[in-house]
Amino acid sequence: ALSSGINAEYGTINTNYFIQTNLRMSLLPSLCTVKGLCILDNDGKRIISKYYDTTDDTFTTVKDQKVFEGKLFKATEKSASEIVSINNYTAVFRSNVDLFFYVFGDSRENELMLLAVLNSLYDAISMILRKNVEKRAIFDHMDSILLICDEVVDGGILLESDPNSVVNRVHVKNEDIPLSEQSVSQVSYDLLKSFNWLSQS
Repeated sequence: ALSSGINAEYGTINTNYFIQTNLRMSLLPSLCTVKGLCILDNDGKRIISKYYDTTDDTFTTVKDQKVFEGKLFKATEKSASEIVSINNYTAVFRSNVDLFFYVFGDSRENELMLLAVLNSLYDAISMILRKNVEKRAIFDHMDSILLICDEVVDGGILLESDPNSVVNRVHVKNEDIPLSEQSVSQVSYDLLKSFNWLSQS
């Protein structure tokens, strides 16, 4: 048989070869450390969520994502630990006032790496909100919060763990947006905020 796993004489495929090859590939280290992140309110309702692994069946649809978020909230609502295991995932979280912040990855993922993402995300948001990390403040600064998420993680890869650097980049990007576009952006988020508050009343 050839090294490719295909028998040249009979044209058959060496099944064991491909199983072993796929297994080795699945065990290779990956830069994609984060499956997703989300911010929920104290009722477990979504405020912000980002999922980076589109091949994972658990997060295929918005409905699937919200089911997973419900499990996250239920497992952590009264938990004293900052790390939980759900199905085949490891999640780290922290709460403040009426918010829950989550970062999750594969069950084999390094917990310290996930915590680095969580701390960078939370600390940068806290700096932007001047330590007033509450639901209403999140809605008031939604454009900056979304930029923070993108500066910390891109495609599941940790880009920046220093919250000061993250905040500086967000400030620069906000200053680069023309006034007319800022106005449109602000109006969009004001409408989103109003819709969320109305839907919950």
